[in-house]
Amino acid sequence: MTDAIAVEGLRKRYGDRAALDGLDLTVRRGTVHGLLGPNGAGKTTAVRVLTTLLRPDGGRAAVAGCDVVREAAEVRRRIGLLGQHAALDEELGGGQNLELFGRLHHLGARRARVRSGELLERFGLADTGRKAVKRYSGGMRRRLDLAASLITEPEVLFLDEPTTGLDPRGRAEVWAAVRSLVGGGTTVLLTTQYLEEADQLADRVSVVDRGRVVADGTADELKARTGGDRIDVVLRDAGQLGAAVALLPVPAEGVSVDTDRRLLSAPVTDRMAALAGVVRALEEAGIVAEDIALRRPTLDEVFLHLTAGGYRAKEAA
Repeated sequence: MTDAIAVEGLRKRYGDRAALDGLDLTVRRGTVHGLLGPNGAGKTTAVRVLTTLLRPDGGRAAVAGCDVVREAAEVRRRIGLLGQHAALDEELGGGQNLELFGRLHHLGARRARVRSGELLERFGLADTGRKAVKRYSGGMRRRLDLAASLITEPEVLFLDEPTTGLDPRGRAEVWAAVRSLVGGGTTVLLTTQYLEEADQLADRVSVVDRGRVVADGTADELKARTGGDRIDVVLRDAGQLGAAVALLPVPAEGVSVDTDRRLLSAPVTDRMAALAGVVRALEEAGIVAEDIALRRPTLDEVFLHLTAGGYRAKEAA
């Protein structure tokens, strides 16, 4: 069996609002799968259903080969969950927290102690095991919380916005920990609002909007759907932005303008021809550019494009 998570037509309503409206999702074993979407898109509801915390109103879902409704207890034995908020005892040390989680999962005292040591070592916390958690940095707390979610060596790990509130250093620490998990064979479903996080970690990405998956693919595939390469032009004089728009090789409505940054950005097809043409046109017009660059679309641009209605309209046409 190659799919760690298989979801078909999943539905869940809260009163008159559809949190999940026919969600379809497939996650391959041994991969990181990103689940992206705006607030209220249904990401957290999907995670709660898949981790058996919430019963769906319709559709089917299986995790690690087990049905989330009929075999809920077996699903719980095979998964780990890291929510948005740490579930740690501030007064206990890191090792004591992990031993506590082990005992709660019915590990014997000796096995819980051994497992605690293994996880502290794995997440680079071995030298802080006796330190009270209240003295940990944000990144250390999150790594310890991640370690606690792995106390039973789950087949599938759910990470619900794992780096919310962390600074860049703390976020990088958690990313490194997640990469090491997948290297060991764990499957990870990651929900996040940090587009860079999905770009860095996910093998595939599903974009969710209004309770449904509106796009699915690798980060590069999703970027290609948004229009391929882009050319960015930073001008010396913001007053010349309007004149420069007319020189770009796309209709004016396809150009985005950032006045504060003196930046024009436009999609292009033939990247090298477009670059040469823009440089020549600006020189002939006497417009000075401080920087010109070709780049792929960012995942932020993909996200905004797909959740703004453009993708659905295109698909329905």
